Amino acid sequence: MFLIVFIDLVGFGIVIPILPLYGERFQPSGLTLGLLMASYSAMQLVFAPILGRLSDRVGRRPVLLISLVGSVIGYLLFGFAGSMTVLFAARIIDGISGGNIATAQAVIADITGPEERAKGMGIIGAAFGLGFIIGPAVSALLVDIQPWLPGVAAAFTSTVAFTLVFFKLPETLPEEARHEARRHPLNFSSLKAVLVVHPMVALCFAAVLLVIFGFSNFETVFAQFASARHGLGMSRIGWLFVYAGVLGAVVQGGLVGRLVKIFGEKRLVVAGTLIAAVAVGSVPYPESLAGLMVALAALALGQGLASPSLSSLTSKLVHPDEVGGVMGIYQAFSSLARIFGPLTAELAYHVGYHWPFRLAAVAYFLAFGISTVLSRRAVVDA
Repeated sequence: MFLIVFIDLVGFGIVIPILPLYGERFQPSGLTLGLLMASYSAMQLVFAPILGRLSDRVGRRPVLLISLVGSVIGYLLFGFAGSMTVLFAARIIDGISGGNIATAQAVIADITGPEERAKGMGIIGAAFGLGFIIGPAVSALLVDIQPWLPGVAAAFTSTVAFTLVFFKLPETLPEEARHEARRHPLNFSSLKAVLVVHPMVALCFAAVLLVIFGFSNFETVFAQFASARHGLGMSRIGWLFVYAGVLGAVVQGGLVGRLVKIFGEKRLVVAGTLIAAVAVGSVPYPESLAGLMVALAALALGQGLASPSLSSLTSKLVHPDEVGGVMGIYQAFSSLARIFGPLTAELAYHVGYHWPFRLAAVAYFLAFGISTVLSRRAVVDA
């Protein structure tokens, strides 16, 4: 699953840095370009719960295979888009397919015991981080050769991921769990019933909304801030992102699994959100690059502790036949944060460069408060 998610996310990382440039070729309005950037997350918001719930009924493997085919089609359309309409179609198709991350999380929930769950989710988080490091580098190498090459390369990565799923990944959801899921209707009413039975899951959704909103505020304006405040060029800013990404991957891929055995997910979410709140709030204040790197390291630590621990905790609060649908809603809340976070960040940045980081700190502090309640009230199978 690490290889599958990593390879698929390399494709995502290839496309994201150059998407605005591809859109600008068609001279859109600012609103149109903004809608293009938001279309992927908007589709994820709608379809991640659907794909997740569908995987509870038919199995994880078919949903992963179909969604990866969708990613291939979306990336090829992106590479050869000759109009803004085709570019929108590419991002919409890829956003629908991008709901497969929730299914990947459900696979991890299927194949790990409660004591290994956070480690498994951390490996998914590490695959995210590494994909976003390598993808932009591949994009930078290819885009100057031929403008269609990044799209083809991204489609190739999803094809490789499809091949791995087809030949190497067995079905992880037992037939009895699929049968149980098929007894319930495939609609949002059944998921609402899950929240009634497991009210702590709703708090997890609120927490992930705030955590991703806070991080989106940071990553949206950090390049602008680093350029204006510290006079850094795009190359050095890019290396700072690589630095933070590597640290985050190390924390999620190596540290979380060990720490959760000592402290448990609930305590790690509490600690991670608090560390991230303090770290992101301090980003605007260091005068030196060294001080900024310390703040980034602390943020990578906090986010790296909170994110996989929170997804692991959420998956433990529900029955196995409900995991796919619940993780789909979890991913949808994450997508919602990625829609509104960048918009809020840019508006706040034009008020003053401190404000996006202050808003992010407030979001993390609110998530800290929610996670404190979770740590006291949530009951999981150990």
